[in-house]
Amino acid sequence: MTHAELIAGWERAWSGREADAFGPLCAPEVQYEDPLTPVPLRGAAEIGEHAAVAWAGFPDARVQASGAALHDDDHAVLPCRLTGTHTQPLGSLPASGRPIAVHGIFYCRIELGRLVRVRAFFDAYDAAVQLGVLPAHASLGERALMVLRGFGVSTRRT
Repeated sequence: MTHAELIAGWERAWSGREADAFGPLCAPEVQYEDPLTPVPLRGAAEIGEHAAVAWAGFPDARVQASGAALHDDDHAVLPCRLTGTHTQPLGSLPASGRPIAVHGIFYCRIELGRLVRVRAFFDAYDAAVQLGVLPAHASLGERALMVLRGFGVSTRRT
């Protein structure tokens, strides 16, 4: 598979709601990480299970390219934007009904036309703010949270 086909397939897999769509794109030993995975996932089936959890909480979730994908012989980078509405519980987090829009990138290592390692980078704090789980940056709520964490409050601006 060409790099362009892999990138397009990866985007479709995340938006398509079919956990097995990752299989044809990935090498058997593929490793996947993102800010929400406490340990790297191994194998396309684990990636599909991880995606299914996200789809359950955000039934309308979409991953869309937000810029041109970049690639060389054995790497590809896909800038993207994840959008969706949190209409269903996600683990212990009740449905908020709030929409999110989070920019991120997928950094991929490719061997023999298959993905062997994928790392997703996105601002999990910003996603939590959009869902109402954490206070916005520079807000009174954030300052209160910092006090509770033992950092104190500074009146100086830097």
